[in-house]
Amino acid sequence: MQALMEARSAAPVPATAPRPRVLLVEDNVRLAASIRDYLQKHEVEVHLEANGLAAAARIERLRPDLVILDLMLPGKDGLSICRELRRVNHTPVIMLTAKGEDIDQVLGLEMGADDYVVKPVEPRVLLARIEAILRRARPAAGAPKEARLAAGPLEIDAGRRSAAIAGHPVELTTGDFDILWLLASRQGTVVTRDEILRVVRGIDYDGLDRSIDARICRLRRKLNEAGGAESMIKTVRLRGYLFAADA
Repeated sequence: MQALMEARSAAPVPATAPRPRVLLVEDNVRLAASIRDYLQKHEVEVHLEANGLAAAARIERLRPDLVILDLMLPGKDGLSICRELRRVNHTPVIMLTAKGEDIDQVLGLEMGADDYVVKPVEPRVLLARIEAILRRARPAAGAPKEARLAAGPLEIDAGRRSAAIAGHPVELTTGDFDILWLLASRQGTVVTRDEILRVVRGIDYDGLDRSIDARICRLRRKLNEAGGAESMIKTVRLRGYLFAADA
């Protein structure tokens, strides 16, 4: 019995997963504190920044796993920060947008945001979006090496979450990759907006959400910039989108 107890005490303790580190750029002090308190209760490490001009330096210094950006900030707005961030790295970004302002949501996605949450912010919804994005951004260790797709000059690697056209990398955000993989893995089959929305945001299509169209437009542009494969993604009127490798 003594030997058994000693063996148990000597056994390595499983390492706990590190808490995700989030930078919240929001100038509303009460809202920022409320979001921080809620997220930290749910094992998310939250750092606050209130000034848009200081955001880039904080991101560089902190190296967060995810950035939450308000649109309206003193010094520099959230869209500008997101656009500049996308030039240097692929840190996931969630935009906080005004209720009902579709143009803000579409612009945020065009600038490279991975998702958006409408104000007034429901912390529970924000947490769910954070978890979903980080879960996709960090594929499980030991992802099968054969999880690859090839379509003409386009090659997609699910393990590395990367894509290239004739060897030229395609710059993809987390959401971009998820959509490309979904469409390419179902070549020749129409994928509805509802299916795409469930994959990238975890919600059902309400018939009004314009974010999927904005994401597809951005994805086509990135494919074009990397080598001209944008015609592989075809719009099927009133139904959704179809990936055609021979386009």
